[in-house]
Amino acid sequence: MDIFMDFMHLMKKGKRKLVLTMLTVFLILGTLGCSAEDEIPEDKIKDIDFTVVGEDQQPDSLKDIIAEKYTDPFQISYTLGEDLYIAVGYGEQPSGGYSISVNAFYETEDTLVIDTTLIGPGKAENVTKTPTRPYIVVKTKNIADKMIEFK
Repeated sequence: MDIFMDFMHLMKKGKRKLVLTMLTVFLILGTLGCSAEDEIPEDKIKDIDFTVVGEDQQPDSLKDIIAEKYTDPFQISYTLGEDLYIAVGYGEQPSGGYSISVNAFYETEDTLVIDTTLIGPGKAENVTKTPTRPYIVVKTKNIADKMIEFK
């Protein structure tokens, strides 16, 4: 209640412009501090180390599975011994120049969460007009008893 009284007192003394400016600054700073992109998932335990692997580093059996599915969007997990491979494909795209970004890969109590984004070709980029089927394969250590959540 004291803050309100101080505010009213300043308003009466002709300090409106200063008070309104200060209120505006606090509102802007408060809004910036609440950005959804900066939020850390509450259930996140830790980030997962991974390597993006090219086709020549993928197990043949995984390559066969991808070859069957890659014309449509897909999400695959594949375990081989101590290694876990996660593949995400975005189906057929109208041209070349697409890439895939891994935005986040982390562990929660029950799951491994992988968040990827398809990035289209830049406007100045010279790309083929031939349709492509972009996908990404990441390799990490197999973490037993964890479901995989794709975002």
